[in-house]
Amino acid sequence: MRRKWLLGAFVLSLATGFLSVSLLSAVALAAGNKHVSEAVEHAKEAIEHGKKGHADVLVKHAEVALKHAEMAQKDMKDNPHVAEGVKGLKDAVEHGKAGHADVATKSAEGAVMHLSEAK
Repeated sequence: MRRKWLLGAFVLSLATGFLSVSLLSAVALAAGNKHVSEAVEHAKEAIEHGKKGHADVLVKHAEVALKHAEMAQKDMKDNPHVAEGVKGLKDAVEHGKAGHADVATKSAEGAVMHLSEAK
């Protein structure tokens, strides 16, 4: 009798553990997706300004997008699209600060492409 009870308790605790891990993963993924969405939104704003030659405004939006992408990267550690999006946004910021709106725009477009795949 005691053996059945111990086995039941073990199975219950194991199931609870799996459920907890699943819920925590879902919460992290949801947080990552929120940051990815924000990063895409700001990167698109950066692209619009870059197409108009506004490198300074492009940089501001790309920096905000980069912050969100980096937060998403913490939540979605093994996602290569997020990593590539971060890389593209860093390039966009660097080129935008140098006044190269056209190159920065291309980098931001690449970042949007990758981040859109990460969702």
